[in-house]
Amino acid sequence: MRLIETFARRTHIAYFSMEIALRPEIHTYSGGLGVLAGDTARSAADLNLPMVFVSLLSRDGYVRQTITPDGVQVSEPNPWSPEDWARPLASMVAVSIEGKDVWIRPWLYVVKCPLGNRLPVLLLDTDLDQNVNEDRKLTSALYGGDSAYRLKQEVVLGIGGALVLQALGFAIRTFHLNEGHAALLPVFMLAEKSRMLRPGPDKRADFDVAAVRRMCIFTTHTPVEAGFDRFGYDLVQRTLGEDFVPLDTLKELGGQDRLNMTQLALNLSGYVNGVATRHAETTRKMFPGYDIKSITNGVHVHTWMHSNLAKLVQEQFPNWAHEPEVLVFADQLDDDSVWHAHRASKRELIDLVSHATGTSLREDLPLIGLARRMTAYKRPDLLFSDLGTLSSIAREHPFQVVVSGLAHPRDESGLRVIKAFHDFAVRLKDVMPVVFLPGYDMERAAVLVAGCDIWLNTPLPPLEASGTSGMKAALNGTLNLSVLDGWWVEGCVDGVTGWSIEGSPSGSGDAAALYVKLRDTVLPLYYGDRARWIWMMKQSISKLGSTFTSHRMLRRYITEAYVSGNDDR
Repeated sequence: MRLIETFARRTHIAYFSMEIALRPEIHTYSGGLGVLAGDTARSAADLNLPMVFVSLLSRDGYVRQTITPDGVQVSEPNPWSPEDWARPLASMVAVSIEGKDVWIRPWLYVVKCPLGNRLPVLLLDTDLDQNVNEDRKLTSALYGGDSAYRLKQEVVLGIGGALVLQALGFAIRTFHLNEGHAALLPVFMLAEKSRMLRPGPDKRADFDVAAVRRMCIFTTHTPVEAGFDRFGYDLVQRTLGEDFVPLDTLKELGGQDRLNMTQLALNLSGYVNGVATRHAETTRKMFPGYDIKSITNGVHVHTWMHSNLAKLVQEQFPNWAHEPEVLVFADQLDDDSVWHAHRASKRELIDLVSHATGTSLREDLPLIGLARRMTAYKRPDLLFSDLGTLSSIAREHPFQVVVSGLAHPRDESGLRVIKAFHDFAVRLKDVMPVVFLPGYDMERAAVLVAGCDIWLNTPLPPLEASGTSGMKAALNGTLNLSVLDGWWVEGCVDGVTGWSIEGSPSGSGDAAALYVKLRDTVLPLYYGDRARWIWMMKQSISKLGSTFTSHRMLRRYITEAYVSGNDDR
């Protein structure tokens, strides 16, 4: 306990996230939201910030993906061994769910940075002998189960997480909610503060909303209304109890029809931000009247720059990982050295694809990569909209495609897209190789973003929140070819840092625009002007790699939200 006491004494900022990507072997993440939380923790350790991170243990992980011979995703649990990477703490707390105590034990994982700094991550676990079997499973499957299961998980995260911090002696002054999953935390704070106040004239406790808002920060990531968690009030009252917070108060804060966790977080947070300038604009339109700022996401450079390239950077800029701003001078790197480092990363990807799928790719052909959560609005199949046109381009300028990503087991459209990639590969087998790399995770993502030549991203605008995979690619000199949405609106200098795909504001015509850019600009440059291509790689590293970092992002949170924000709330 001495270590956790040391952490508690110096810590006053708590970051709550339903998922967090700490390392590939720890399956407490599903995709970009969790990877962002992990990168934030790594940067917080680098910067020696007084922070603690709180998430769920997720013993069974998210999805272990395998692909059948005919291209169908098979989704199975993806368990991991907490005892190999973390240790259970002695303290336990109980939270009331459906009128009974559900006990929660935190596990401690310590993030260690090369500078020697350490940072605590608390992973909440209900798989305890004190709980009935149903409640023991609440921290098993990340994003699993029905609405009742999800709400109970959010009770464990938001309310249970707050109780755990109290039990361990943390005196938190600032709570950062990474998405709306932890929105019950400020509701709990509201209820706790009301118990310390005298009842008002109507014999009901007053709720000090302003005091709670001064302590809470909310980062929203979801530009799609269907992505907001909503729960019926019958379920909410059955789960939390009718005496937790009056129903009319919940409806005033979270919506009249159903409890909208995003709206709840908006109303109970004094500082709210989107994860890119464009995303904040979209969110303000969805929730008019709210002051929604923007802090664009970033990635942890030491985690995501491939070692082949990092060796070159280390020689020139020894402090680059702690001060990634110096990457602005990466355009001074030697052309041949940069190209050889990239070719080594490409060979590693080719070997991975061969081992995992049996498909042999070629080192001399440009390799296009697209990897993301497989769901309809991200349009991962846009490249294959017109196979005739695509075949014509590939015959003139040969190239190859590698695709990767998971679909939620209940996302029928995402599952259909994955199946479609198999069909595309069969129909195009005599023209160009198309391969689906299963089991997308942190480890495979790192190989993909460094080993591809071109990183393709084609979401339906304005539905891309940020898009950190493109930032990881840019950091490695992999050139982005993307729809102007999310972070790419800020990062694209067409023909310098990468290329834009510009159809129409509605997204129609994006496929045609993509084909034109591939046929007339991108592929001819790869084959015809290698010096210019390498120059663009270095521009990508220097201009984008130095800017879109989690260090820069976290420094902005510190100065604008964690410190200055308190003066405004």
